[in-house]
Amino acid sequence: MASSDIIQLLPDSIANQIAAGEVVQRPASVVKELLENAIDAKANQIQVILREAGRTLIQIIDDGAGMSETDARMCFERHATSKIRQSEDLFQIRTLGFRGEALASIAAVSQVELRTRTSTDELGTLIKIEASEIKAQEAVACITGTSLSVKNLFFNVPARRNFLKSNAVEMRHVLDEFQRIALAHPEVGLTLHHNDTEVFNLQPGKLVKRIVDIYGKSYREQLAFCQEDTSYISVRGYIGKPEFARKTRGEQFFFVNERFIKHSYMHHAVISAFDGTLPEGSHPFYVLFIEIDPSHIDINIHPTKTEIKFDDERSVYAIIMSAVKKAVGVYNLSQSIDFDDNINFLSPPSIDQNHNIVPRTVMPDWAAQSKKSETGQSRSNLTNWNKLFEGLQSTEDRSRELAAFEMNTPIANPQYQEQAMTVASKVNRMASEVIAAPESDAVIFQLHNRYILSQVKDGIMLIDQKAAYERILYERYRKMLTNRNGACQQLLFPKTIRLTHSDMQLVHETKNEIRSLGFEFDEFGSNELIIRGIPADLPEESEQDLFEELIEQLKQSYSDLKLNKPESLSRSLARRFSIRYAVKLSLVEIHTLINQLFSSTDPNRTPGGEAIIILLTMDKLSSIFRP
Repeated sequence: MASSDIIQLLPDSIANQIAAGEVVQRPASVVKELLENAIDAKANQIQVILREAGRTLIQIIDDGAGMSETDARMCFERHATSKIRQSEDLFQIRTLGFRGEALASIAAVSQVELRTRTSTDELGTLIKIEASEIKAQEAVACITGTSLSVKNLFFNVPARRNFLKSNAVEMRHVLDEFQRIALAHPEVGLTLHHNDTEVFNLQPGKLVKRIVDIYGKSYREQLAFCQEDTSYISVRGYIGKPEFARKTRGEQFFFVNERFIKHSYMHHAVISAFDGTLPEGSHPFYVLFIEIDPSHIDINIHPTKTEIKFDDERSVYAIIMSAVKKAVGVYNLSQSIDFDDNINFLSPPSIDQNHNIVPRTVMPDWAAQSKKSETGQSRSNLTNWNKLFEGLQSTEDRSRELAAFEMNTPIANPQYQEQAMTVASKVNRMASEVIAAPESDAVIFQLHNRYILSQVKDGIMLIDQKAAYERILYERYRKMLTNRNGACQQLLFPKTIRLTHSDMQLVHETKNEIRSLGFEFDEFGSNELIIRGIPADLPEESEQDLFEELIEQLKQSYSDLKLNKPESLSRSLARRFSIRYAVKLSLVEIHTLINQLFSSTDPNRTPGGEAIIILLTMDKLSSIFRP
């Protein structure tokens, strides 16, 4: 080799470790790959055995077809596959694992022991590999099928091992992968043991039985069957009835040709079908299977194969939306569905010259109302003029007890409104004029339950009500989490709530933070909690909804929690719960809000940097009318 040559071929062991970086990100990745291999081997029963969330042991035992001696050795070679013979096969794949890198990648970063036998062989094969190096290969007596043990994951790559999270977090990811496989293949029996404790024992059966076995008996009354068959795709599965929608969004599954996928566009189709039936901030349950000719999809756009592309996404969107909407109507879940609409899609949908689906023409509500009121125009006009001034008329104030409960402040004490501001700034000095408004001729009122308008010396001050509450709640939660002293309101009757296994793992991981906010709870069974107390300053609603919303925020902000739990969690919760305060406020409550806002460390901005206050000076107002 000339001295100037610098390019060399990587040794197989290093190449396998690089491939492992794509395939094996954590124990859950190994569980997913091995379960998919067992499914492809036509297994009827599969056992998953874990220790320390898969760090020290992941063992998958199946009763599938097994492998011959030669196949057992070849399966650990890169690009070894039983499913692809030519390039065209890449576009006709209906099985799960197929790239031929999974076992090679796993063996590169762990200690692997494989035992396998086919039904036609008298003896099976034992292979032991450490860091891609074969330590042993011999004939052994074993049952038909395959048993593969992965021990000490990343033992030879300490840097990767250090990036693993706590056992509770890693177990949550394992449970997610396990449940996806279990839902996709209800005809296969699956068991899961973790540290000698049985987590799941799922017997073969129909999809509805599998859903109930995973998520609990309460789901029996929640499910509505969904099906739509067309010449392009078939959709089947179950949706949850709107009244059972939850505050967490985890229980939503798409499977394309029995492979779990994530697809925001198709998710939007489902949510659109529920339009007008879901409470605000709630998420419906759904498990939907899409069957489509593999030639119409591309599953090679992401290493984990959880993202795919359809060659006609608009048609898929329309068919999914139609299927779900029809299911909602059949089960009397919505009063607004037009059953005269063409929802059969057995004939191709209308396509315009740009090859886009032509949507149905629907008369807007305002147009329909206008048509109906042509004969009573004078009365309608009077009503419309009155509506223009709604919100400016005096209404009965909400109770002061509600204000005290929501904001945890002594609003009944008039002296509270005269407290000195703690932050010396221009905007604080401006606030003193607003707070004194009732004792002067200044005008202060609420607009559309969203903004507070107040006359100040040099113009008008506008306060974004939701943003103001976000700042106030953020500082409250930050203080609670830092001092671990959140006020708790004891429940007269403790409430038992059921969580998914993965959500329960998240509770284990963050239980100290949850208790710091004022929640008091005990574990009851494998995935149930007894709620004995809730934060004293949260809006009044069901304990389960509150707890589920908290879990949803923990999920969304978890990637940042390891850096600064109080900061990240406070921001997330304040942003979420501030929505609850977009309500009509009494004059006393408006003053209380202003007091608390200007007592905060930064009344001008939300924790995320968005503006809370805008001042329209007299000069600015003049320029609007006389540009």
